[in-house]
Amino acid sequence: EVQMVESGGGLVQPGGSLRLSCAASGFTFSDSPMSWVRQRPGKGLQWVSSIARGGGTTTWLTSSVKGRFAISRDNARNMVYLQLNSLKSEDTGMYYCTNQGYELSDDPNKARIVGQGTQVTVSS
Repeated sequence: EVQMVESGGGLVQPGGSLRLSCAASGFTFSDSPMSWVRQRPGKGLQWVSSIARGGGTTTWLTSSVKGRFAISRDNARNMVYLQLNSLKSEDTGMYYCTNQGYELSDDPNKARIVGQGTQVTVSS
């Protein structure tokens, strides 16, 4: 059974930083691309970032977070991370990880959400 446990969210002021973590299990982690998606208040799912399988040297970010967010993975620990810097109010939302890849950028509604997510709130 695929499981994802997201953590690391919280309340932060604009310009602040957070590091989101996702503990994955139930599949061969190193063989799977990983992604983060988010759901902002009153909005649908939005693809945020993906990282390729294996070493994860290839990453993708949605344009609105380029230069501010970074995705990484630790295959030894079955973990994927999302570093959030220079946070803005529009980054507020529930963040989820999924064992899917860059294809979610075309249709984030195809994201398989199995975890409870981690809430990020950016507010002064």
